[in-house]
Amino acid sequence: MGDVWIGFTVAAALFQAWRTALQQALRGTLSADGAAFVRFLYGAPVAALLLAGWSAVTGRAPAPLQGTFLAFAAAGGVAQLLATSALMRAFAARGYAVGTAYAKTEAVQGALLAWLLLGETVSAVAAGGVALSLFGVLVLSSPGGAGSLSSLLRQAGQPAALWGLAAGGGFAVAAVLFKAATLSLGGVDRILDALATLAVATVLQSGLMGAWLARAEPAQLRLAIAAWRRAVPVGLLSAFGSACWFSAFALGPVALVRALGQVEMLFTLAFGRLYLRERITGAGTVGFALVVAGVVLVVVGR
Repeated sequence: MGDVWIGFTVAAALFQAWRTALQQALRGTLSADGAAFVRFLYGAPVAALLLAGWSAVTGRAPAPLQGTFLAFAAAGGVAQLLATSALMRAFAARGYAVGTAYAKTEAVQGALLAWLLLGETVSAVAAGGVALSLFGVLVLSSPGGAGSLSSLLRQAGQPAALWGLAAGGGFAVAAVLFKAATLSLGGVDRILDALATLAVATVLQSGLMGAWLARAEPAQLRLAIAAWRRAVPVGLLSAFGSACWFSAFALGPVALVRALGQVEMLFTLAFGRLYLRERITGAGTVGFALVVAGVVLVVVGR
């Protein structure tokens, strides 16, 4: 399907930035884990509907779910949950900016894992784009902008940075495992296989996280259900975004999908500027330009 993965990636980044903004609004009612749970709880039915809808439109039935597929999908789902938990711990260490910046190394970590496990390679130009987009994200994420990059690097051994790296690694592992699950189905329709992976993984994640909340934060479980009117849009956007991510992984190299996905930062800045009236600093402009340049290199060198 050629370069369709590019469109899926950009759409996924937009949905994710939008979902994150709505999810943050729930933090006044729910804890970090409670706010994370609603994306799976209310996203699982939507994921199942997307799978059923695509199957009906194409006239194709999903491939049989075999043991290898289920193992990859389950492992990917757990890796994503652990990565989310690590990111929350990075924030709890009073290192929101540092944790976010180091978590964004998932593009580079994903490139290495995809090369080792899936045999994916990228051109020198695209690899340069991956590195440049990562540097731009570091500029955007670092406190104070580009002038604080040295400070960001000095904090590499601090808990926020370590948890951020762990989160980035977890998200990278999840991406590779989800792609492996999709490929293991071996169907003629990669999008149908991707949607099947998404549906199974989301249902599993909803059950696992629901069980965890029932034991650790039962009040949050009740609040997540009671806040359904505000939470349903989060689940809807999460399912749409994940469907686009999974389809992009199925059709394109993991490294390039994750690198191009850094445009999420640009959408986040746009939401902040247009809706929250936040100013973009000079350093932010530099970071913005670096991310755009990196994305252009990724697309050109694909």
